[in-house]
Amino acid sequence: MAFNPTPRQFRTIKAALFALALVPFARMLYLTLAGELVEPLEFITRGTGDWVLYLLCITLAVTPLRRLSGWNWLVKLRRMSGLFVFFYASLHFLTFLWFDHFFDVQEMLKDVLKRPFITVGFIAFVLLIPLAATSTNGMIKKLGGKRWQGLHRLIYLIAPLGILHFWWMKAGKHNFAQPILFGVIVALLLGSRLLMRRRGAATAPLRPS
Repeated sequence: MAFNPTPRQFRTIKAALFALALVPFARMLYLTLAGELVEPLEFITRGTGDWVLYLLCITLAVTPLRRLSGWNWLVKLRRMSGLFVFFYASLHFLTFLWFDHFFDVQEMLKDVLKRPFITVGFIAFVLLIPLAATSTNGMIKKLGGKRWQGLHRLIYLIAPLGILHFWWMKAGKHNFAQPILFGVIVALLLGSRLLMRRRGAATAPLRPS
């Protein structure tokens, strides 16, 4: 049975999810300021990176879950979860730029070019910027539906780059369990989206020329 929340219920759900998405940030901030971390830089870098992947998976899962459940209102939450992906990616990058390089952009770029795992992570972050910048209704109207959708298909490149960044980062410690798990989840979610698009195209009625 499809669940269709009332406007008030939807606002409550959205507010609750917004607050939950901020909990990891609040926890990292509190533990850092309270001086309870032995390695705060490593903790923040790892935590922000992990939450980029968690929220990326949640964002990619919206479309398949909507199709399977019939809960079309879930689409209205996708923009918020996508923006939180960018939020945590920005914190992840800021940690790298601030604490690793003290805002020395030139040294940061040298590091990006020197270490492949940072290179792919940096590319993924840069590609996220236009997606976040065009997330508003105004930008959708300005770009047009087809162009907007085409731009936001960059997620099919960003997601694998994020997994590759995570894989190479863990490779130094020979810890591949998490990268493999995230890789399988992202592959399934992207594959399901592509499959649904193809099925939708195959069943769409022909338009007269």
